[in-house]
Amino acid sequence: MTKRVCIFCGARTGNSAEIIEKTKELVAILASKNYDLVYGGGNSGLMGIIADEFLKLNREVIGVRPDILLAEEISHQKITEMISTKDMFDRKKKMVELSDIFIALPGGVGTLDEIIEVFTLNKINSIDKKCGIYNINNFYKGLDDLLSTMVKFNYLDEDAKNELIVEDKGHNLILELEK
Repeated sequence: MTKRVCIFCGARTGNSAEIIEKTKELVAILASKNYDLVYGGGNSGLMGIIADEFLKLNREVIGVRPDILLAEEISHQKITEMISTKDMFDRKKKMVELSDIFIALPGGVGTLDEIIEVFTLNKINSIDKKCGIYNINNFYKGLDDLLSTMVKFNYLDEDAKNELIVEDKGHNLILELEK
């Protein structure tokens, strides 16, 4: 059975060869488990890398782009389908609708916004779809520490915090997301 993973990640490549290598390894694992990709539709950075890797492995790739980014940034021209949305809010809604699980790779504030929104939707029982963070090179250690501080000061329950799976090994992340 085909499943869809939504991957949030940077439109930049960054400066870590290990992040790129681990990203490609994660895509290979996901493709071997019959996952197709839902992502932001970009052609640059980690977004372009994940799309290209899924395509190389003969998987379906669905991009979701708000009209403003379709006009301003280079979209991937070889993906299976490009869905245009009115704005970033509609983009996230469409990505949530299309996807079974969610993974954040390294990225900027947009990536952070996207994974935190999915985490929040799960926390308030608006959706029931697992989400996780691939913590390559401890990229998200600060976020994990912040969430622990929220638990410490009783602004977040420990059980709720644990709904956001943080793993530094791609295989373990996927195993946890599929439980």
